[in-house]
Amino acid sequence: MKFYLTTTLPYVNAVPHMGHALEFVQADAIARHARAGGAEVIFNIGTDEHGDKNYRKAVEQGKDPQAYADEYAERFRDLAKTLNISYTNFVRTTDPHHKAAAQEFWKRSAANGDIYKHTQKIMYCVGCELEKTDSELEDGKCPVHPNLKIEEREEENYFFRFSKYQDALLELYRTRPDFVVPELRMREITAFVKNGLHDFSISRLKAKMPWGVPVPGDDAHVMYVWFDALVNYISTLGWPKDEERFKAFWPGVQIAGKDNLRQQSAIWQAMLLSAKLSPSKQVIIHGFITSEGEKMSKSLGNVADPLEIIKKYGADALRYWLLRDISPFEDGDFTWEKFDARYHADLANGIGNFAARVLALAEKAGVLKDGAPDERIVEMAKRARETAETKMKEYRFHEALGAIWELISFGDAYVNETKPWENNDARAVYNAVVILDNVAALLAPFLPETAEKITKSIVWKSPHELTASKIGILFPRIQ
Repeated sequence: MKFYLTTTLPYVNAVPHMGHALEFVQADAIARHARAGGAEVIFNIGTDEHGDKNYRKAVEQGKDPQAYADEYAERFRDLAKTLNISYTNFVRTTDPHHKAAAQEFWKRSAANGDIYKHTQKIMYCVGCELEKTDSELEDGKCPVHPNLKIEEREEENYFFRFSKYQDALLELYRTRPDFVVPELRMREITAFVKNGLHDFSISRLKAKMPWGVPVPGDDAHVMYVWFDALVNYISTLGWPKDEERFKAFWPGVQIAGKDNLRQQSAIWQAMLLSAKLSPSKQVIIHGFITSEGEKMSKSLGNVADPLEIIKKYGADALRYWLLRDISPFEDGDFTWEKFDARYHADLANGIGNFAARVLALAEKAGVLKDGAPDERIVEMAKRARETAETKMKEYRFHEALGAIWELISFGDAYVNETKPWENNDARAVYNAVVILDNVAALLAPFLPETAEKITKSIVWKSPHELTASKIGILFPRIQ
């Protein structure tokens, strides 16, 4: 089985933040889970490097746009590496093969009669890199970027016939009710499309904004950033040159924040239909991370740096918090106090303590070969596996982890009940190791470093014979 998963591409106009970490980690859990199930996985991340925002930032810092993009792309690579993200592809929209793919996509859409020139006055949010209607503004401002002034623009651009695909999109949503998850976002995008679609600009005058992919056959224009960037989802698969690889993995699953709902589940799908390509397989929409109920921002001084958290607590600690405390589909709130409390309760005193106890007992016991584990051990492990599997299919990472922590709690209670340190009960130690081994296997998509440390400490000599050794402190208590 082949499986393709992609995140959105962050703009390179700012350093990576907690929202990027959330999307990376959620996607990584899905990719690792798919691999564990036997799938051949392509997992795509990358950076969106064209457009007004990135060009303005480069000019503001007195840097060449490409040099600026190179610098910030590395920051996102570093975040992915630090978080142990198992991506296979890192696509940059300044890559030559991507630019060639974007131009080919343009040509196919134009050949289908879906691109035309038009002069229009628009309201434009530089933060979103999108045109805005009156109904989308609050007090004349973009609700996502209220600190940025809405710009009025009038110029001749190329436009995409978005309106042409209203019925096709509604049919897509009708026939595939789980195309967008959660259901709330599916209802939201369906209502948006039903309300009527308007053609939108897909080019900018090169004289005003030179940083973009050249429009085929018209050197006076560059592509609008969204039209260019969205093509990354297929250019990373080798489209259009490597048709065999593309067809093997497309359509794929996309994960995006709620501010990307329209772009991913309507605009991109219409573009695909225009180029006579299959729509995506599914679009997963997650929420934002807030701080004490407010959107994180530098001006409020409530920004949490994921790299700072990792430096203090470790990558798996941040991964755990993002997957356990943040609802997969709604906004979640971060405070250092909440994070620290979860870290000590579930990691230091939970899996960390359980693993330390069991492995110390096992190392002391030596070779353990007491046959098949007790029936209730088998049943509890099976229940945890089945629940975690079900919840992962629904992308409910927090509930999958909840099932794993129930197994950890059961294991702790079992050790306390049997007290093998008092009676040298090798059978009880064997059972405890079996529980821990199952926990480690289930943890692998979520806390890969922790799972690997535990798994490597347990050596199975035969189906019913094992040895185990102590490991260092998995999650040290932090003052």
